[in-house]
Amino acid sequence: MTDDALTQRCNYTTARPTLKLGSKGDAVKQAQCFLNFSLIGDALAEDGEFGPVTDAATRRFQKCAEITLDGIIGAQTWSFLTFWANSTGFVC
Repeated sequence: MTDDALTQRCNYTTARPTLKLGSKGDAVKQAQCFLNFSLIGDALAEDGEFGPVTDAATRRFQKCAEITLDGIIGAQTWSFLTFWANSTGFVC
């Protein structure tokens, strides 16, 4: 395990593929966990299914973080999610 993995709040995977509506797997669980630590409100199920609820949470996060609002978790969104999920506050 890397030092980075030891310091992260969520440890489903270190992979950071592009995710969007319909994506499945551990990377989606990782993103859902990061969203849960980044947003105030009801927690997402960390079920590995990128459905409408995860899409809405992704878009809300992107809007609050003032980054590209497209519902896709790519390099920019992963970077911001990693930062906010591992910080002491919430993006919104």
